[in-house]
Amino acid sequence: MALEFPNINPVAVEFGPFGPLGPFQIHWYALAYVAGFILAWRLALSLCRLDKDTRPNVLDIDDYISWAIAGVLLGGRLGYVLFYNLPTYIHAPLEALKVWQGGMSFHGGALGVLASLILYAKIKKISFFRLADIIAVAVPIGLFLGRIANFVNGELFGRVTDVSWAVVFPRGGPEPRHPSQLYESFFEGPVLFIILFLMIRSPYLRAREGSVGAAFLFFYGLFRFGIEFFREPDVQLGFFFADVTMGQILCLPMMVAGALIYWWVGKNLCNKTILQT
Repeated sequence: MALEFPNINPVAVEFGPFGPLGPFQIHWYALAYVAGFILAWRLALSLCRLDKDTRPNVLDIDDYISWAIAGVLLGGRLGYVLFYNLPTYIHAPLEALKVWQGGMSFHGGALGVLASLILYAKIKKISFFRLADIIAVAVPIGLFLGRIANFVNGELFGRVTDVSWAVVFPRGGPEPRHPSQLYESFFEGPVLFIILFLMIRSPYLRAREGSVGAAFLFFYGLFRFGIEFFREPDVQLGFFFADVTMGQILCLPMMVAGALIYWWVGKNLCNKTILQT
């Protein structure tokens, strides 16, 4: 027995119609992005106050938020083009500009944010690792809201299953499927947030600048890798081999990088302590 998909209109607000252009629509997915950025910004402001005399400070965070938005949007779109649908866009490159038709990649967005963090920290002459730690704690807010919006849209659904909480998605055919968007929203949202928030609240771990950002890379990669076993792969890609998907392949370097950075941060801190004594 499967659960009925809640018939939620993906359009939150509609105005018009305005002549040949039709109605102006605001989708829940777009509102999820806006709310995610605002809530993440407010949280980052509060986190930077944990160490009042250390940069990045409130002004730095206020200034950086536009860089983060650009990194997410540009990186997310470019990542989708390169990782998930490159043959299509090679033959029709202008289609890549039609962002209103959907198509964003978390891994591409993460690379875009990483690039913005590196450039901003260098230009402003502040600690890259401390800025990355603060931003890492705020990211799960956007991930949670984004995955909920994916569920509302009935997209990125899971594989066919017979579990009692399976859902029949309008775009997924008549068979019941895992609501994998909700799995991701839970583990990439509240669970990941709690881990990172507790870490950054620890004075010891805050002193290990970069450890929170490293934990984000590792645990996001771990959670996403596991949940991909329940998620239907993108139709244009399918499985690479066995049951392995593109999402899992992209998560492997994240986990390795997170573990190596965490080890490197601890080693450097230990060396500094020895030299100071």
